[in-house]
Amino acid sequence: MPDSFVSPRIAELVGAVGCVMPESDQDSAVVDVVEVCRVARILEGFLGHPDLLTIGQMEADLMAYRQHVLYTAPAGGFSVVALVWLPGQQTPIHDHVSWCVVGTYIGAEEETRYRLDFVDGQATPALVPLDVATIPAGTVTYLVPPGDIHRVRNATSGKVISIHIYGANISVLGTSIRRRYELPVRS
Repeated sequence: MPDSFVSPRIAELVGAVGCVMPESDQDSAVVDVVEVCRVARILEGFLGHPDLLTIGQMEADLMAYRQHVLYTAPAGGFSVVALVWLPGQQTPIHDHVSWCVVGTYIGAEEETRYRLDFVDGQATPALVPLDVATIPAGTVTYLVPPGDIHRVRNATSGKVISIHIYGANISVLGTSIRRRYELPVRS
């Protein structure tokens, strides 16, 4: 369920994204990467505004990273979500149900990307880390499934807040995670 208040700045962001991405429910597998890049540029322009989120939308949870659904398009075509991380909090290794644009608003996220490695003779694949990236405040990245296996964490000593725009109805789904990977990690 979206937070009850959409700040004027989030309303501007939603309007700009709505001009690029249709607000109708769409097959996320057919998304145009050029449009996702446009959404990334739009989000980047909003990350420096101190009035983007309310105090309540920046609240953390002591047990795990916290998700605040800020907006969902009426037909479910995209959602805007704030994720709030305390030091050491992280996601499981996972992939997504749809495209996603992520911008770090406060602090710095650390993202580790993985690939599945099928070794001859092994019944179960393993995960191989591809790279680790630090995504500081003001920086935007995106992912388009398939091949978007990653883990995100707060590797800092302070609070981290990121803004995510998903090509899915997060109010209905509850999360953007399609699958969790509980496989061995091989270097």
